[in-house]
Amino acid sequence: MQMNRVAIVGSCGSGKSHVARELGRLLDAPVTHLDAVYFDDEWNPLPPEKFEAAQRELVAAPRWVIDGNYNSSLHVRLQACDTVVMMDVPTWAALWGVFSRQLRHGAGQHTSGVYNRIRWGVLTYVATYRRRMRPKVLVKINELAADKRVLPHRPRRDAPLAGAGSRQPLARHGGMDGRRP
Repeated sequence: MQMNRVAIVGSCGSGKSHVARELGRLLDAPVTHLDAVYFDDEWNPLPPEKFEAAQRELVAAPRWVIDGNYNSSLHVRLQACDTVVMMDVPTWAALWGVFSRQLRHGAGQHTSGVYNRIRWGVLTYVATYRRRMRPKVLVKINELAADKRVLPHRPRRDAPLAGAGSRQPLARHGGMDGRRP
């Protein structure tokens, strides 16, 4: 199965944007970082209905790589994709990713898809992602993308697409059953 429409999900700091850029390059597909769609230059969020409509336009294209969690509109991407990459890093690695990105790129919005704005809410979200949000994301993946290629991607240093070809629900896919590694 060829990859044409790839949804990349996971916690802040998990490496979604990096993997998206690499996959876009490898697949010669346009890359969209959902933070760039959701926030304007002043960090104002798009209203939910407009954000979902913008994603529906993006997924109507024949080829794409889209990174971002945004659980409230995840269904749009999961229904349209042929491949899901689940960035499944430990909490410490995601927190390190958030801080190291800030050190490398500085604060603000960058054309590379890096959106740095460390706030207490972001740190709390990252610190509790595996316990609170990850189970919700896994349920949606298992419900809406059970017939699609699902690639769990754990270490931040792994090459993209290691283990490509799986169509197993994440709950049955090598330890992605909600238990900590």
